[in-house]
Amino acid sequence: MYDTDVLVIGAGPTGLALATSLVAHGAATTVVDRAPAGANTSRAAVVNARTLEVLEDLDVARRLVKEGVQAPVFTIRDRGRTLIPIDFSGLPTAYPYSLMVPQSTTERLLLERLEELGGSVVRPRTVTAIAQDPDGVTATLDDGQVIRARYAVGADGIRSIVRQQAGIDFEGDVYEESFMLADVRLAGDAPVDEVVLFWATAGLTVVAPLPDDTYRIVAPVADAPEEPSAEFVQQILDTRVGSGRLVVTDVTWGSRFRVHHRVADTFRAGRLLLAGDAAHVHSPAGGQGMNLGIQDAMALGDALAAVLRGAPESVLDDYSAARRPIAKDVVRMTDRLTRLATLPRAARPLRNAVISLLGRVPSVRVALARRLSGLVYR
Repeated sequence: MYDTDVLVIGAGPTGLALATSLVAHGAATTVVDRAPAGANTSRAAVVNARTLEVLEDLDVARRLVKEGVQAPVFTIRDRGRTLIPIDFSGLPTAYPYSLMVPQSTTERLLLERLEELGGSVVRPRTVTAIAQDPDGVTATLDDGQVIRARYAVGADGIRSIVRQQAGIDFEGDVYEESFMLADVRLAGDAPVDEVVLFWATAGLTVVAPLPDDTYRIVAPVADAPEEPSAEFVQQILDTRVGSGRLVVTDVTWGSRFRVHHRVADTFRAGRLLLAGDAAHVHSPAGGQGMNLGIQDAMALGDALAAVLRGAPESVLDDYSAARRPIAKDVVRMTDRLTRLATLPRAARPLRNAVISLLGRVPSVRVALARRLSGLVYR
């Protein structure tokens, strides 16, 4: 006897996208999340073209586009000098841009669509134990409730209980530098429809537009404060973007984080499966994290729905075999970008000179556009 077909643990963007996909396929789905409410901070801030494509079938892509800021250009600069201009506008997609939208909005729209289809999230509940047998999965919650499911998916992040209790290794490491993240209001020469990566001798800084006239600032810092002040962000901008070019008038939200780079050994162990940060984590360079997780979710939703309709369970192995190499490729790419960004100060002028030369090659710019947009993983 089963309480549900699929138990999804974690209601971030990955878990919500997976649950919405499963419910749309007609699968009985239970979502459990430890948080009392969805995200109310921006965290991940970019939805790329490939993610919008895979969300079309759920009728979520158009809703995201309506609430986001379209940035058709991604530029790498050294202060006022452009090193590489990356133009998405010529890509073969209905979404030739980076869509800048706070993670809180992405989660809200996914949850709204899940509820429209008849699904919901059980909150706040923590899965304290999970075990599988040949016929199904048994999960125990912190309130003593027991849920019996045919399959369970860990979309529960870097400390995934599903991954741990499935005995799946999560090899990798953590970068030495911490990262500062802040959403601010700016005066001055702020980009309106462009994401700018400043690769200065003093260090890297990302400046990207968000809705409501706010901007996302991301910068690796040796010892970032837990809650960056306007003065701290201003110092970063003055030294890495140029003194007086951008003026911070308000910090609406900020935090610091340390970055791991890890990939699970497999995304499937019997009836236990992984998606999103439970399966892979990496640097925020390139804005790939949430996108990769949502794309996992849509692929896994199709695979689980097929198996529930009678397809062989090898379809779930196909999911792991297809998605894990993509995750490894993204981890390699973001690792290279991060290591380039955090080179010793003495090496940064040479790095910028080489980047500027590469930026003159059209094929390099197109390849970068396809990779950052996610279209290379179609």
